[in-house]
Amino acid sequence: MIRRTFLLSATALALVASAAPANARDQWTKAQANSWHANQPWQVGANYTPATAINQLEMFQAETWDPKRIDLELGWASAMGMNVMRVNLHHLLWETDAPGLKRRMDEFMTIAAKHNIKTLWIFFDSCWDPNPVAGPQHPPIPGVHNSGSVQSPGADRLKDASQYGKLEAYVKDVVATFAKDDRIVGWDIWNEPNNGGGGNYKPTPDKNKYVALLLPRFFDAARAANPVQPLTSGVWIGDHWDDLNRVDAVEKIQIRESDILSFHDYSWAETFEKRAKQMLSYGRPVWCTEYMARGNGSTFDNTLPIAKKLNIAMYNWGFVDGKMQTRFPWDSWKKPYTFEEPTIWFHDILYFDGKPYRQAEVDLIKRLAAAPKGVVPASGK
Repeated sequence: MIRRTFLLSATALALVASAAPANARDQWTKAQANSWHANQPWQVGANYTPATAINQLEMFQAETWDPKRIDLELGWASAMGMNVMRVNLHHLLWETDAPGLKRRMDEFMTIAAKHNIKTLWIFFDSCWDPNPVAGPQHPPIPGVHNSGSVQSPGADRLKDASQYGKLEAYVKDVVATFAKDDRIVGWDIWNEPNNGGGGNYKPTPDKNKYVALLLPRFFDAARAANPVQPLTSGVWIGDHWDDLNRVDAVEKIQIRESDILSFHDYSWAETFEKRAKQMLSYGRPVWCTEYMARGNGSTFDNTLPIAKKLNIAMYNWGFVDGKMQTRFPWDSWKKPYTFEEPTIWFHDILYFDGKPYRQAEVDLIKRLAAAPKGVVPASGK
């Protein structure tokens, strides 16, 4: 297990990162990707933010860093058989306190590794609030799903070419710091890069044009650090992912640049299986880095057994109900659940105290995780 000390200033680290291209690696071949994936266990886990944080800024800023709570929650995850977590970073965390961010990333991975959990780190995110601000975050909006999540780089930075070098330096430096760390299962370059934003926020004009410009640069920045871990970015919308002539410019980049392909799906089992097989048609390993929205028909019961059979890694959205309030559905942005709870939870597996929302879900995850790769136990349906 790799351990590092963090002594350089953010400026010095950025200069070190800028010198990294000499060791840049190429995209993995299909054979390399499949060989790497064959040596991994079946991955099952969640998109993770502790219940005490409203977003990744609150999770990793020094004033609100909560390792005791993280340790408690990851212990619950391990007990149900989870072995991976997908975790969001933010460029503002690096720009305001790069050494502190990396110390806390290291501490998070130390806690996770104690519970036999590896981490998939996300650099950028196109979802929710397009105007992120470092420092204290606002409290949750009552009854509203994901009311504090913020985009990275956000609307202003996306269009400011003078800041692109700093964003690339952020990626290079973080990957270079942990490029040989076996606690990391991969790097997710940009979450849903062609997402308009969601919520009640004003859309960013020409967003996809800027994303299509930056996304390959960020893949290059990560490869410049010569990581031993795979790179990915997941497609999330559309019906024809197996045909590059029928996807948009951003999706072409995601599919062509990823070492391991990934996708999101919040729909019924039939659609999940169709999309999974479309992604598998490229001959690379596949991860589903977001799924499970009970009200949409995406459940553990109907989706996980398919993924286990196909050896697709699975990261559901949400883990412990908390400040992100993702037990509320997406439509809570239009009609907040302030007077009553939703009929069923949309996301999340556990109550704040660790009690399962549905014990049968926890039992299913545990059964599937314990079975050999590709094997779906009879009781798992």
